[in-house]
Amino acid sequence: MEIIKYPSRNEWRKIIERPHLDTLALHEKVSNILNDIRENGDSRIRSYVEQFQGVRLSDLEVSEKEFTKAETLIDPKLKDAILTAKENIAKFHSSQAITPQKIETSPGVTCWQKAVGIERVGLYIPGGTAPLFSTVLMLAVPARIAGCREIIMCSPCDTNGNVHPAILFAARTAGIDRVFKLGGVQAIGAMAYGTESIPKVYKIFGPGNQYVTAAKQIVSLKDVAIDMPAGPSEVEVIADSSSSPEFVASDFLSQAEHGADSQSILLTTEESVIEKVKKEIEYQLERLPRKELTQKSLEHSRLILLKNWNDVIDLTNDYAPEHLIIQSSNYRELSEHIINAGSVFLGPYTPESAGDYASGTNHTLPTSGYARAYSGVNLDSFIRKITFQEITREGLQNLGNTIETMAANEMLDAHKNAVSVRLAKINQ
Repeated sequence: MEIIKYPSRNEWRKIIERPHLDTLALHEKVSNILNDIRENGDSRIRSYVEQFQGVRLSDLEVSEKEFTKAETLIDPKLKDAILTAKENIAKFHSSQAITPQKIETSPGVTCWQKAVGIERVGLYIPGGTAPLFSTVLMLAVPARIAGCREIIMCSPCDTNGNVHPAILFAARTAGIDRVFKLGGVQAIGAMAYGTESIPKVYKIFGPGNQYVTAAKQIVSLKDVAIDMPAGPSEVEVIADSSSSPEFVASDFLSQAEHGADSQSILLTTEESVIEKVKKEIEYQLERLPRKELTQKSLEHSRLILLKNWNDVIDLTNDYAPEHLIIQSSNYRELSEHIINAGSVFLGPYTPESAGDYASGTNHTLPTSGYARAYSGVNLDSFIRKITFQEITREGLQNLGNTIETMAANEMLDAHKNAVSVRLAKINQ
């Protein structure tokens, strides 16, 4: 970990740099795989599954028998936890629904919106260093609430051809229609282009490694929409002398264990906080099963001492963290000034883990500073909003001259004429 004391604002740009994920270097390799899948479908999908997942599959789709078996393998406590989390996620995302209103913008001119769920969405759930069954809930629950007609999911299987049982239980619980045993680039390609077995989707959601990220970027150029740009996970913690070093260190490490390219940073205005937190991080790190992976993440993590709270606020908004945890005594006051963050966790008893699993908010969030322009996944992520308008005879008489004038000045005479012929008819 790097300790930085009282950096000048000129140094902030360097401080907020993330670990570099060079997906451009992967584009040629990933593009070749995607093109192969687009041209050859299932036959090449099976070859790539055998190459990268180590198993030759006769059937790419998870069967009903496999779903049933998976449920018997789940600990009852985990089942209850998944069901509780699903309920909270559903409550929060259901509250985001807005009933559109018809608005008369001028006499005789009525406009409104209609919210429509994306017809077919594809969810990618990694199965690498950890089975992310929580992400199944975060994506499938709002998709179902939004009214998506078909939800398919891809998740890699093991060398025996089995998808992790917790992932399958979560998928069934959340209402996913079909699950396929695909990981990596082959999963993204299959959902983007469609094959004999796997339907093409209109939008792809979900995290993944650098190959998955590169594949999503490539297919999003012309073939399918994606949820958002993705990068390594990150957390910022704001603390002061009132904060528990044990709590702060646990939050710092909870993100660091995601992967070697994850990043954690601490901001404080009190030098004593840094030493106490550093000591606690080292103590807790020694007891983590994923110690080696977490240590690599800590190599580009930082403990930063700043002069005052204004600097803390400004640097935070510059950094635009995926996760922001404010544990200082003035956390409510500071939170009012936060404008760039994916998700914010307030007070000593609100760990980031709560948002990752069960509080109800979504854990699919913008990284790498994209929180300056992107929201995390929410109900609107799965919805298209179609505008409607209806104009009466009187409405066109009232507004027609405005339209004609604007069209004429843009030199779009056909646009003007579409109004003029109607007005002429009305005035006969």
